[in-house]
Amino acid sequence: MKLKHLLFLFALVIFTFSSVAQVQTKTSTDVNKDVDVTKVYEQVVKEGYGTPLIYKDLANAYYFKSNYAMARKWYEKLFSVEPPTDETLKFRYKQSLKALNANIEKNKYLSAPAVGTN
Repeated sequence: MKLKHLLFLFALVIFTFSSVAQVQTKTSTDVNKDVDVTKVYEQVVKEGYGTPLIYKDLANAYYFKSNYAMARKWYEKLFSVEPPTDETLKFRYKQSLKALNANIEKNKYLSAPAVGTN
């Protein structure tokens, strides 16, 4: 009899703790999870505040989203402001052109000699 009461009490305590644990879970909301950075940056550029860093971020964002047409647009905008010196950016631009079946040999940004080479 004593064992039954002890088991009942134990089960009641476990049930209470599991109920309390479920009630006390706090859900935090991330207000930035639905923000598309590319749309924000494009709005910044539209308002006239474009910088090479923003062009680079836009180009890379579209490259990794596999939107190669937009990636090409922003890589070319970046390269028109400052010459392409970063090999990674040049590689991604070249891959974007390949994905779009564009002519790589006659591209003015890829055919230009790198800065610092003779």
